[in-house]
Amino acid sequence: MPFKLSPSALNLMKECPRCFWLAKHKVWKRPAGIFPSLPSGMDKILKVHFDKFRDKGKMPPELCEGKNKMTCANMKLFDDEDKLKIWQSNFKGVSWTDKKGNELHGAVDNILVKGKKLIVLDYKTRGYALKDDTAEHYRLQQNTYNFLLRKNGYQTEDYFFLLFYIPKEVMATGEVIFDTELVKM
Repeated sequence: MPFKLSPSALNLMKECPRCFWLAKHKVWKRPAGIFPSLPSGMDKILKVHFDKFRDKGKMPPELCEGKNKMTCANMKLFDDEDKLKIWQSNFKGVSWTDKKGNELHGAVDNILVKGKKLIVLDYKTRGYALKDDTAEHYRLQQNTYNFLLRKNGYQTEDYFFLLFYIPKEVMATGEVIFDTELVKM
């Protein structure tokens, strides 16, 4: 029986192998919590924000200014919009099927390009400053995206970026100001 797998399914396997087995054999499904609409909404508007810069052939300031200036030097946003829209879709995404029919898929937030290599960029929102191990919690997810891109014939760097948006203050107008932190892993 072939399986459909995603980074969240792989995380379940890592956290609770028995839960994973029961879910994949349709014996039992772990109860789903409430879907966090604020992070989902942030992802949506951040994709639009990045698209505006892509359309101009530029990098957004949170990637190319200040302390990130040298980190993202010689990089650009992936410019195949049609392909990126598919890769960003939770219903399509980037996928690969093995010889037994097992499918692994995932949806990226964005892709950077350095030379001929792709670099996964994932947006994250947090309510407070990063802890020492915060970024480590996302390694399996991002490694899965790199694996999928490679299986689809793309060269990728051996690292990825997490771009954290952390609320800093609310202005009198209701506008929320965010700090950003770019983590290379």
